[in-house]
Order: sequence, then structure tokens, then C-alpha cells
Amino acid sequence: MTAPNASERLLSTAVLVIGTGGAGLRAAIELAQRGVDVLAVGKRRKHDAHTTLAAGGINAALGTMDPEDSWEQHAADTLRESYHLADPAIVETVARNAARGIEELEQWGMPFAREADGRISQRFFGAHTYRRTAYAGDYTGLEIQRTLMRRAAALQVPIVDTVYITRLLVADGTIFGAYGFDIVDGTPVQIHADAVILAAGGHTRIWRHTSSRRDENTGDAFRLAALAGARIRDAELVQFHPSGLLEPDDAAGTLVSEAARGEGGILTNALGERFMERYDPERMELSTRDRVALAGYTEIAEGRGTEAGGVYLDVSHLPREQILRQLPRVYRTLIDLQMLDITTTKMEVAPTAHYSMGGVWVAAEDHGTGVDGLYAIGEASSGLHGANRLGGNSLVELLVYGRITGEHAADYVTARTEVRRDPEAVAEARDEMQSLLHEHGTESARRLQRELRDLMSAHAGVVRTEEGLQQGLRALAELEARAQHVTAHPDIAGYDDLAHAFDLLGSLLAARATLESALERRETRGAHNRADYPATDPALQGNFVWSPSAGVVFEPLSPAPESFRALAEAASDDSVDGKLVE
Repeated sequence: MTAPNASERLLSTAVLVIGTGGAGLRAAIELAQRGVDVLAVGKRRKHDAHTTLAAGGINAALGTMDPEDSWEQHAADTLRESYHLADPAIVETVARNAARGIEELEQWGMPFAREADGRISQRFFGAHTYRRTAYAGDYTGLEIQRTLMRRAAALQVPIVDTVYITRLLVADGTIFGAYGFDIVDGTPVQIHADAVILAAGGHTRIWRHTSSRRDENTGDAFRLAALAGARIRDAELVQFHPSGLLEPDDAAGTLVSEAARGEGGILTNALGERFMERYDPERMELSTRDRVALAGYTEIAEGRGTEAGGVYLDVSHLPREQILRQLPRVYRTLIDLQMLDITTTKMEVAPTAHYSMGGVWVAAEDHGTGVDGLYAIGEASSGLHGANRLGGNSLVELLVYGRITGEHAADYVTARTEVRRDPEAVAEARDEMQSLLHEHGTESARRLQRELRDLMSAHAGVVRTEEGLQQGLRALAELEARAQHVTAHPDIAGYDDLAHAFDLLGSLLAARATLESALERRETRGAHNRADYPATDPALQGNFVWSPSAGVVFEPLSPAPESFRALAEAASDDSVDGKLVE
């Protein structure tokens, strides 16, 4: 056991929030508003959190454009498009509380797009029954992050955005804090906390083409939770967004917002065919993300894609003024990355790993994880999206459960009368970090990360097979063995190399959870496409839950409540047409 480093920093708070994106900020705001001591930490600058990349909008049944909309219809759309794998209680909670989330943002100065009479504008997104997506141009997530940062600053919420958390600290099954290091100077950091809210994102960075940047969504939230005793639900259910850029190579996967299709963009293959007519002739480009992504994948796989392996997304037929007003971020991104003017030229895109619909198992009432004092929210959690996430639902989810979980965590720490801290847990976390710094290994974390992304793209991409998943697991075992020989080499620029080493460990665990769960889901359902099991199996209407000790366990789902069950089932579509790729 190593002794405490004299330079080790010790921090203390009632509630520690890990993650400074929208979910973490909303939880921290709730705690501060209730007078509870809170500290938010993150591994990247808070103004540049992943939330800022969310472009298209945020959902709530406000009825400003379509008065007949209701929370019940929003819930029904969410459950139906999850292919009935979402937790109905979580769905109901989000849909019921969505309007309140919008109202809070309004109160805090969120600049929503509005109609001439002052109503909040709402537009269609794929698979929504009504117009319920509020927005701010195509930079909604950025404005939400700015709004929450202003509110947090007004409440004087302490935020440290240079701390990488490597382990949660647990004694007798109960959280007592976390351990990590400062990315800038490498100082070890021990944080004592009576409760922890995990809001550190998902695992989409473990694929080669992804809308996540290289140091985010690496699966570290999955690893933190799993090693603390929590479980991972729906790891195999990953949303591939239909439109990620192919070039330049260092930005491959960068998203072209769904707003581009929402505003009237059309998809064509290399032959000039508007191919969505083959897959969803009624909804066309406004179909669900899983169908549009699979359609694009199929066109490419069957030889109708471009030379670079993509399809075309075209908005050039729309008025230039509309594009500049409604899609300013897409316009700027394409100019910056490719010197391409989308008002005159079509974009080349392909499916890209975009969103972890699975994550840490959480309870509907408070997003508790089953580990006493540990909560998970945002993309780190699971339960709302099932096998297909509706565009615009993730932003409202983080507002709803950021508030609710903050409220429950406040009550929890207020009622907690004693805390036991385990020196052995701290020593284990300390030893792990020191071993990565001081051992003379032969492997590079960055090299292994690239190999893992290639592995996942080849064997667990848009379409999966038993043979491919088994090959992926064998290759993963080899990478896991090589990862035992990784050494971090900090330099004058900071401790990014140590962060990459821990990113790798998180990615390896997330990849194993994903591959093992995908192997067990022997059906095609939503974003999970099994070429060898093309039909949906009613017996698998439930969740696969994974843990390092127990592996994969199947858990059936409760039925939807009467309030929106009929609405959800009325429009259900169990057809496999347009969903098969051999």
C-alpha cells in the first residue's frame, strides 16, 4: 500500500457532482438552491462540455404550435420509438415534467426562438406526432449550457473543470467520495462526499466514427459505476446518427444536425436516388434515427454509396435565408471543416456513433443506482430511450432528472447521520494511479484506443452478427491483456497521457459490456440490428443488465401505465421491412 502523497489535495463537500455538462450543472443548481454544499468537477472546460454540441432542440408538449399535443402523447411517442424497451415510469416522469424544465430555462434567460406573437417556436423532429421541439437556431445545447452556467455562477456553485475522477470510494456498499487527479499538474485529489451524482456521459467514443470528441464519452462513467457496485443497462443499444461528416479525417463523425432534415433536407445515394422512399415512404427523412441510419448504411453496404463510403444530405434547394437563420451552426461547420457552402452544395455523410441509450441502471423515482449514495443522470444513465432515442429528448431528460435527482440527493445527505471512510479503498485508487505513472510498460494508451475503436466499428457497428460479436470479444481479450502494460508519460503540457490511460480502461469495460449484451440480444430491435436474427422477439422485450461479476442478466419490463399505454400501442410498428441488412 502506498502512503498518502504529501501533495495530495483533500476536498470535502456534501454532494459531489462528476460532470459539468447540462446534467451535472442542473443537479448542482438544484442542490445550491436548496442550500446544500455541492462541488462539481469535470475533466474538460465547462464552457465546452459535450452538451454544447446538441444542436437541434429540446422536447416538451407545450402546445404552442399544436395545441392538441400533451405529455401523454410525448410519453407515448417516446415509449413507442424506444421499441418498448424504455422504462415506462422514467418516460412518464420526463414527459410530465418537460414543460417545467423549459419554464425554468426561460426564467434563467434562455433565448428560445419565438413566433411573432412571442410564443416559443416548436418544430417537427423525426417520429414526433406533433411539433414539440423548442430550439435556439441549431445551437440549442450551447445556449442551454450557457444558461445553466449563468445560473450556477449566480448561485456561486464551485466548479473545478480540471479534475479527472478515476475511482469512486465505497465503504460497506455506501459512497463516501471519489479519487482522481488534476489534469494540469497531476496532483492527486481525494474528495470526501456524502453522496455522488455521476453525470460523466456515455461511451460512443469507442467507435471510429463518432460525434464525440476524442476525450469525451469514453466510457469512464460506466467504469466508475461498475467498479463501485452499480450495473450497466442496455449497453448494446447505441444510437448511430444518420449524418456524420466523413472529412476531414481528424473530424470524422462530426455531426450534421437532425435539424437539417427537420428543415427539409433530403438524402440521396450516389445514383441520385432519394433512397428513404424504400425504407419509410411516409415519413421519409423525418423517420426515426435508427431507420434513417440503417437506410444510409444499407445504401453504402449494397454499393450505392459514394466513393468515400457515404451518402448525400442536401439542403441547397432551401432558401439561403432559411438556411442561415435555422441552420447557422451547420453552415459554419461545413465552411470551417471543408470550405463547403451548404446553400449551394450537398454534404457527404454516413452513420456515426452518436448517443449511448444505455448506461448505468437507475431507479425511476430518483435515479439512484442501487449503491447507497450514488446517483447517475444524463447520458451516463439509462431507461428513457430504449432501442431508439427521439431527437430532442436527451436535453429535456437532463433538466428533469437533474432537478429531481438533486432534490433526492439533498434529502439523502441531510438525513445521513454518520459516514464511514475506508482507507483501503483510498489506497487501492492511489495505487492504481501510481502504477500507471511508475511502471515501465511497453504499450501506448492512444494506440490501444485506436485499435479498440476499429474493433468496435468492425464487429459492433450499425449491423451485428453472432460471429462478428464473438470475433470482437476475442480481439477485446487481447487488448485487455495488452492494456496491463500501459504506462503514462506526463510532459510539460500536463497529464493528458494519464487521462488517456484511464479513458482506455473505461473504454475497455464499456466495450465488454456492449459486446456481451449485444451477443445476448438475439433479435433486431430499433438501433440494434442483428443480420442473423432479423425479426423482433417479443420474449426479449426487456433489458439486458451487465456487471463485471455477474455478466449479462435479462430483466423484463413493467407495462406502460393506462395514461398513455393505448397511445403508445396504437401506432406501434413491428415490421422489419427496411430494417434488414444481410
